Amino acid sequence: MNVVPAKFNLSHPSAQGATAKPKSAELTPGPGFRIRLDIPRPPRQIIDMMGEFETPDISDTLNRMYTMGPEIRNVANDMAVVGPACTVKVFPGDNLMVHKALDVAKPGDVIVIDTSGSQHNAVLGDLVTTKAKHRGIAGFIVDGLVRDLPALREIGLPVFARGVTPFGPLHRGPGELNYPISCGGIVVNPGDIVAGDQCGIVVVRREVAEDTLARLGAFRARLQQYVADVKAGRFSNEWVDRQLAGDCCLVE
Repeated sequence: MNVVPAKFNLSHPSAQGATAKPKSAELTPGPGFRIRLDIPRPPRQIIDMMGEFETPDISDTLNRMYTMGPEIRNVANDMAVVGPACTVKVFPGDNLMVHKALDVAKPGDVIVIDTSGSQHNAVLGDLVTTKAKHRGIAGFIVDGLVRDLPALREIGLPVFARGVTPFGPLHRGPGELNYPISCGGIVVNPGDIVAGDQCGIVVVRREVAEDTLARLGAFRARLQQYVADVKAGRFSNEWVDRQLAGDCCLVE
């Protein structure tokens, strides 16, 4: 095969004084390729108290507005997870920023990953998850795919994802770390509390966490008595008839 020397290659930037073609895919610092090292987090006590409640109760208290889509579920085990979000946005098919998140996340953080809807590559597997466990990271929530499922089950961290594939990622970037992302249809800000269990995943804004806890406590007291009455057969559905009548339902 004949190779044209660079000095005779008319496509070479130096040929005939030609200007080099700009690289449209060149990475530039800023939106899309940036890292925030320090983020505000709720007090540990607030997070621990939030972990005492199941996600359906948290979701109800938030007027059912901050619950992720049901496709994201714990694929590794039945463990629940709660903690401040360390948010990651990756380029589809890449996981460079997931690896960097292992250095930036604090013990107890939950790494939440936005793949821009990619359903091709896994963005983490057994090695990333093992490293995360050594760093004290509480778990992962991935709006995308993971791999190495048998090993993930052995590691013992909660890993929520849309599914599993053997197709691995690249490690080139770009991406963002600790900026707002979208996961499961919900905007997640770094430092928001994310709670996941067998029922699903709920996001609690950091700035309303204390107020949410106060309302959860009041709701729990009322609910416990109501559940006890229902289990004992003491209940009435009169409220259903009042609702129907108030909405002028036709009854024939």
